[in-house]
Amino acid sequence: MLNRTVPPAFQSIKDITIIQPEEIVYKNGLKAFVFQAESLDLLKFEVTFANIYTQEELAYLNPILSSMLKEGTQTLSSKEIADTIDFYGAYLMPEYSLDHTSLTLYTMHKYADKVLPIVADILRNASLPQKELSTYIRNNKQSLQISLQKNDVLARRYFYDAVFRGTRYGVLPTEEKYDAVTREQLLNLFQHQIYPSNCTLFIAGRVDKPILDLVSQYFGEDWKNEQKELNANALSFDAHTTEVVVVEKPEALQSAIRLGTTSIRRAHEDFPALQFVNTLFGGFFGSRLMRNIREEKGYTYSIGSYVGNLKYTGFFTIATEVGIASTQDTLKEIATEFDRLRSEPPQQEEVDLVRNYMQGVMLGSLESIFSHVDKFKATYFSGLTLDYYRYYSDVLKAMTPAKVQDIAIKYFDYDKLYKVVVGKM
Repeated sequence: MLNRTVPPAFQSIKDITIIQPEEIVYKNGLKAFVFQAESLDLLKFEVTFANIYTQEELAYLNPILSSMLKEGTQTLSSKEIADTIDFYGAYLMPEYSLDHTSLTLYTMHKYADKVLPIVADILRNASLPQKELSTYIRNNKQSLQISLQKNDVLARRYFYDAVFRGTRYGVLPTEEKYDAVTREQLLNLFQHQIYPSNCTLFIAGRVDKPILDLVSQYFGEDWKNEQKELNANALSFDAHTTEVVVVEKPEALQSAIRLGTTSIRRAHEDFPALQFVNTLFGGFFGSRLMRNIREEKGYTYSIGSYVGNLKYTGFFTIATEVGIASTQDTLKEIATEFDRLRSEPPQQEEVDLVRNYMQGVMLGSLESIFSHVDKFKATYFSGLTLDYYRYYSDVLKAMTPAKVQDIAIKYFDYDKLYKVVVGKM
């Protein structure tokens, strides 16, 4: 009989395996990656397009196009699209990121032939109707007015404007920009961006021959490269101020603090080690920033740091909100934690804790076939293969106190960060 008073023996996490998809390349240039899960009747189709506008003056159109994709075609209204999708118990969702625009469909296997034609119609014939565009603009202007009253939103906007200014990563919506949007601009972007050879299709679930035949028909044969291809320009990033920028809000009870700078991308050999040190520093609930500024000082409810990866750069950022009386002390404590991270190696116990946490997070993030799709996308769009995750795991296992300090000295410098405070000093 199992003795429940005795805990199981501790076992370290072994190598993590990501499912390798089947790749299909169609004559029209479309690439598809198929992730098989034969027992799963739920299917996921994700069509993903690289955003073509890179410069700030046009890139604000990208998220608008994403939201407008399912608002009607030349033969179907937005209501007809929504009603049909709902009738078959499917879910159709446009998604936008700084580098990609996607349209994702979840459907039961038996209804794929009913809803896939709608997705294909959207990709070929989206009409981006003026009525729905006007509603979108009106709603987003109202949301923007509310958001701009929040200090954390303002701090994030100042950060992106300073660190990514002049590029699509620094685009900030304004009422004036919304008012200037025209349907003709969006149709032009649609023609230049939504076409097969700029598209990657990810399919997951029970992808049998009838499903592949549907995909071949609607996305490989009927969909032609009639759109106008437009080459995107590479991006460069200007230097930003490293002095503390204070945006005074006389009525504020809290100050929003945002710090950060550009950094390395996922393709860089140091990226997994950078993620490790960031996790130790501010990337999980037991991090140094949380222990110091939340638990010991009681300045905030939450503080965290994050390492991000984009197509043209990476970035590092810290965000928190504190009472106005603690603003200066919080900045001092953050600077102190940077100095400690760089000047002395951590204890082995802390390194082991972070390693086990990160390995556990990676293992827990692979709960379904759809999670494997996300992991594959992260490497594919970074120009890497799935071997990256073996390398990632090896780096975690090899991290030592000395290696943590080396990475900290190389990439964690408080004096090089952009720093903004919205509230009061």
